[in-house]
Amino acid sequence: MTKRTAAVRASGLVKRYGAGDSRVAALAGVDVEFRRGEFTAIMGPSGSGKSTLMHCVAGLEQVDEGQVWLGDTELTGLRDDVLTELRRDRIGFVFQAFNLLPALTALENITLPLELAGRKPAPDALTEVVDAMGLHDRLSHRPSQLSGGQQQRVAAARALITRPDVVFADEPTGALDSASSAELLGFLRRSVDGLGQTVVMVTHEPSAAGWSDRVLFLQDGQLVDELDAPTPDRVLERMKSFERTAV
Repeated sequence: MTKRTAAVRASGLVKRYGAGDSRVAALAGVDVEFRRGEFTAIMGPSGSGKSTLMHCVAGLEQVDEGQVWLGDTELTGLRDDVLTELRRDRIGFVFQAFNLLPALTALENITLPLELAGRKPAPDALTEVVDAMGLHDRLSHRPSQLSGGQQQRVAAARALITRPDVVFADEPTGALDSASSAELLGFLRRSVDGLGQTVVMVTHEPSAAGWSDRVLFLQDGQLVDELDAPTPDRVLERMKSFERTAV
């Protein structure tokens, strides 16, 4: 794996919480690369550090040790204002909580990152994400007028409208029913296959991980395994093997 092919990479990541005797390492020296144009899922038991890893490589949390690069740009050590601008322009986020602004329409929520940057959406890019998410007849609706699945699709379209280097999705299907989950995961899959997008998703659901190109497994703050070309059954069996070894 060369530096050129990594959308995001990290070396020696350590993240600690607490103080004194209660101090724990959520990440204990993690080295990882997320390849361009690939859909990667991160899995592990509760408390394994998977969300902490995502937040650190996305520049949402500072690390105690180690380095993170977005392409050739090192994130660790950047000033807060520079990091905020970089996240806005080069990183997309989809969270379990939709984080839509209630006073804005779906269209206004989708284009908000561009508005904040003083940019207009490219018509083809806007049409592409709106078509992919099936939101044409919902663009004038506010979040309170949308179902949970529709709100999450708006959030996903907002994450992709800037054509970011990478999209981070933290348990994006956790509040959705099975049909809405499949719609969202299908869109993320198409964004990778059709647009060359890079997607990194934290999930605890084997069915969601089955949409990815590879799964990284964390345990006790360390990467312990990797699975290429996953299926839900293979992911579930791998997760069960960790449970057996932990007993």
